[in-house]
Amino acid sequence: MIPRLHERAHRPQDLLEAALGRPVSPDEGLTEYTVVAHWPGLDEFAQADEDRTWTSVEWARHLDDPRLNHPFPATPPDGRAFAHIEVLLAPHDRELALQEWAEVARRLARAAGIEIPGKEQGARWIAVQAQPGRLDLIANLIHIDGTWHAQPGNSARRLADEARRIEQDLNLASPPHATTASRHAARTAPTASDQLAAVLTQLADEHTGPLAAVRGLIEHTAHRTAHQPGTAHSLMLLARRVHAVQEDLHYAAARLMPPPVAVAPPAVPRSTYRSP
Repeated sequence: MIPRLHERAHRPQDLLEAALGRPVSPDEGLTEYTVVAHWPGLDEFAQADEDRTWTSVEWARHLDDPRLNHPFPATPPDGRAFAHIEVLLAPHDRELALQEWAEVARRLARAAGIEIPGKEQGARWIAVQAQPGRLDLIANLIHIDGTWHAQPGNSARRLADEARRIEQDLNLASPPHATTASRHAARTAPTASDQLAAVLTQLADEHTGPLAAVRGLIEHTAHRTAHQPGTAHSLMLLARRVHAVQEDLHYAAARLMPPPVAVAPPAVPRSTYRSP
């Protein structure tokens, strides 16, 4: 499971289109099978709305309400108030059930500082599961009470750490990154395999690797061509193939790395029984 924190956006419509893989529509209702999780106060907010199946256009409007209600005191200088977190399952992960996707969404929303436990007038956010093996969290960082809530500076690390815990809890595969302990277990000069593994790891790195940058450009282009569904869909498929290459490189690097050297525990001295 790989979470990716995108740059903030100006409009929720653009993020919702990226999550759906198609343009938002006033005629397409999004049920709980697509919007798998949402901000805690939504149920109370929607009590007066007899038709709970909102269209994608309505979902975008409800997400945008706090910004429209508090445009000047809370809006950040660049006007980009909407956070977007994309989560991709590893190629060999099993499919998740609806309740599991909802759990993933809530845990990552808390890890990213989007949902603050106990705050009733917090951020409006939704989690959209509309594409295979993918979840999108969309949040308005202008809270319902009009305050601007910037995400923590270490959000990417917090998301990655929470993703590792989720993988353990849901029995999913973790990306096989080499650990510091395994790298330094053998105090010998690096072998050719070590050097190749390091190169592959750098290529596949999710934060600084060139493939991640290429994938980001492809995804950005797909979002910009959302008005051409066929082109956008083809680009997103290409982005997924690049992601699969990253995962394959991680597995290859893990196979090239030597196994950690086991350290034998110190011998316990045997006591000698002396007869009186």
